[in-house]
Amino acid sequence: MRLLIISSLLLLTSFSCQNSAVNTTDTAPAEKPLSPHETAMIMIGDAHIHLDYSSPGVRGRTIFGELIPYGELWRAGANDATWIETNRDLLINNQVLPAGKYGFFVVPNTDKWTIVINKRWDQHGANKYQENEDVLRVDVKPVLLTEVKEHLIYELVQVSEDSGLLSLAWEKIRVELPFAVSELNQ
Repeated sequence: MRLLIISSLLLLTSFSCQNSAVNTTDTAPAEKPLSPHETAMIMIGDAHIHLDYSSPGVRGRTIFGELIPYGELWRAGANDATWIETNRDLLINNQVLPAGKYGFFVVPNTDKWTIVINKRWDQHGANKYQENEDVLRVDVKPVLLTEVKEHLIYELVQVSEDSGLLSLAWEKIRVELPFAVSELNQ
């Protein structure tokens, strides 16, 4: 009799476990984020430059001048502020950017963009931005692209033994920021 009761309990437990199992084959695949996390990195000599950003898409919108107003500070990406880190001093437009980690912002306009490198790198958007924490500002000319860049993309390219180019391209615009590894490091 005991054997019959134990067998019955085991059979019922087994049956209830099978019925309560989660069916994972019916779940939908994870959706791709609208603004995926991206990075751009380069080594020039022993200088390591790293840029971290979220890459929003155009998705049929007019970006510059509408979604991102002209003349206003933009986090240069989506979600958290874009940041740049270098382990060596860089020379940008005759200004020294000391080794460190910085917020990377831009102020877009039709005829020029101002690139802003700020001490405060760890923030959502630009909600903690303070102009008095700017390390440097550089004006660059935007270039009109012939094809739409659907997603924001940053590229770091080596130009010479001790210099490089940081470029940002999105929608129909590209801006470039030349830099060199500071001679003070050598």
